[in-house]
Amino acid sequence: MIWVNGIITDHLPVTDRGLLYGDGVWETLCINDCLPILLDWHLKRLQQGLQALSITPPDMTQFIMEIHAACTLKENGILKLIITRGRGVRGYNPQSAGECTRIIQLSDAATYPPGYATQGICLTLCETALAHQPRLAGFKHLNRLEQVLARAEFGADFQEGLVRDYAGNVIEGTMSNLFVVQADGSVCTPDLSQCGIAGVMRRFIIQTLAELGIECHIRPLKLEAIRTATALFMTNSLIGLWPVREFQGKTYNIPPLVQVLQTRVKTIT
Repeated sequence: MIWVNGIITDHLPVTDRGLLYGDGVWETLCINDCLPILLDWHLKRLQQGLQALSITPPDMTQFIMEIHAACTLKENGILKLIITRGRGVRGYNPQSAGECTRIIQLSDAATYPPGYATQGICLTLCETALAHQPRLAGFKHLNRLEQVLARAEFGADFQEGLVRDYAGNVIEGTMSNLFVVQADGSVCTPDLSQCGIAGVMRRFIIQTLAELGIECHIRPLKLEAIRTATALFMTNSLIGLWPVREFQGKTYNIPPLVQVLQTRVKTIT
């Protein structure tokens, strides 16, 4: 089910700048027991994206009411939130746009084989590289063509692909964030100041590691750090946490930390 500006419809004007230029932002979150999980965190990142693009936000009180109303229709599912700059005349100039367009999409819950979470996934390396644009780094803008190209590189033999930037730094998965467990027990995750998406689940894991007294370093990572790691895991709001079983011929262990974090993820409300 889809709502556009509060009306049930799957139609959007062809003059909408979200369609014409990818001029907008979006969030995807889980619904558990008819409640949107980590909604405040998702809305905060959504608003950060709107601010970065200088898009006037919708009436957030109304938008949140619409979100909660949609969640009551599905006990467990997925909610996608999209805000575009709205309709505009031809040309890039954003000043021509009117009020923003708000879209809410309600879908069934994602289903993945349980083994992905318990036994780990196979990870591949993508050739598609991410360009640096710090003004667009961190949030989910509507232009995701780099991710589309990267995801098209692998099939069913792999469950996720690792993406680098043009400097050779490992940034993220095509749909997830990466965490690297090092031999000393500390954890690293890539610096996303130049490109990539700073996931809400990534934020939750970083916070949880701090609560557990485990160091988590945010810094640039090269492939060598991946190859010498003792464990890897990927996160996003829909999958939670998947450990990596194999990458480029190397088999990784699944440490107790993974189960601890997965247990914490299940308690999110």
